[in-house]
Amino acid sequence: MRWALNRLALAITSMVALAFLVPLAVATRQIAHDRAVSEARQQATSLVTVLGVDADPTSLTNAVASTTAGAEGRLAVHLPSLAPIGASHLTDAQVFAFARDRRPVLASVAGGVAYVQPTVLTDGRTVIVEVFVPSAALREGVWPAWLALGGLAVVLVAGSTLMADRLGARLVRATRSLAASARRLGGGSLSERVAPDGPRELREAAQAFNTMADDLRRLMDRERELSADLSHRLRTPLTALRLDAEAMPPGPIGERMRQACDLLDSELDAIIRGSQGGSSRGDFSRSRRGAEGADLVDVLADRLAFWSVLAEDQERPWEVVGGDEPVLVSLSRGELILVVDAMLGNVFAHTPEGVAFRVTVSASELLVDDAGPGIPDPAAAVRRGVSGAGSTGLGLDIVRKAADAVDGRLVIARGPLGGARVGIFF
Repeated sequence: MRWALNRLALAITSMVALAFLVPLAVATRQIAHDRAVSEARQQATSLVTVLGVDADPTSLTNAVASTTAGAEGRLAVHLPSLAPIGASHLTDAQVFAFARDRRPVLASVAGGVAYVQPTVLTDGRTVIVEVFVPSAALREGVWPAWLALGGLAVVLVAGSTLMADRLGARLVRATRSLAASARRLGGGSLSERVAPDGPRELREAAQAFNTMADDLRRLMDRERELSADLSHRLRTPLTALRLDAEAMPPGPIGERMRQACDLLDSELDAIIRGSQGGSSRGDFSRSRRGAEGADLVDVLADRLAFWSVLAEDQERPWEVVGGDEPVLVSLSRGELILVVDAMLGNVFAHTPEGVAFRVTVSASELLVDDAGPGIPDPAAAVRRGVSGAGSTGLGLDIVRKAADAVDGRLVIARGPLGGARVGIFF
């Protein structure tokens, strides 16, 4: 932006300078021309005065020699039927024409111009006074004046550009400060604020930014408080559910209920801790990648042990492909549990009982295939609050975020079993 402002100031000042300097340059040349002609006119007028007193050729010769133009060989007097007195630059035909017209003219001759002043003596004869003005005299002082004008133009353009640069530096500094604060706020620094600086528009933008940051901070604090409050309110029904599960007789159903209570209890604890610490469970932040990881095969085995009981109740055939070696993923164990439960829960929630499913796990992929009706609109399936199957659409969105967090890719397609394929390619 700063260089753009400098170029703009340079262009505008240059055009203004040209608009004034070109006419001034032309006027300077015309002034030099008029000055040289005026001097020639004065020389001719002085000699005309002498002719009015004495037209003797000898006196005229002395008079011509006494003038500046005559001494330089630039003045001549043309008497009828006599040779020119002084140095003439006119032809006989020109002298005859000027004598006939009897009016002052400026004639072009070789090497310059000649100022011609006809006059009539007392005896009726017409005398021509000629003053030659060389081309150098017509341009005398023009080049120094042009150089002075050019130097003035350079000083004006450079000064205006420097001033624009100083003014633009403040504008650019304020703009960069606002942009840097916006990047830091986007990076999670909710305490970031901007000191208003620069033009009025930028100060208003900085104030609007600070207002937005304050509102964002209040909204996030309110969201964390709401998450913590809701999680705490779920403690009471969870406690009642746990008591009922503990009262159930030993068996697979009771064990599954107790595992579900333990999982729900740990999830509520994680939500409360995340709300207090400024993050929430299920936020697969890239800034935490590499700080913790978990074995996908171990988590998958644990969750399949949980879901296998329900699969047995619903008479669902299922199998696992792979999983012979550990697969470390840069997500926490709790986050992996969310992902696996979302993928397996999608099968149980959206396919009829008795439909088979297959889980494929390796270092490059985690896939869940089923033999159900499939997913007709994969794009809508990962949008929160939008689902064509009566759900909230949160499960597959959780899987998508996990795939983004590990630089992977979410796949939703038709699987080899004829139904849906949901998975992550690492």
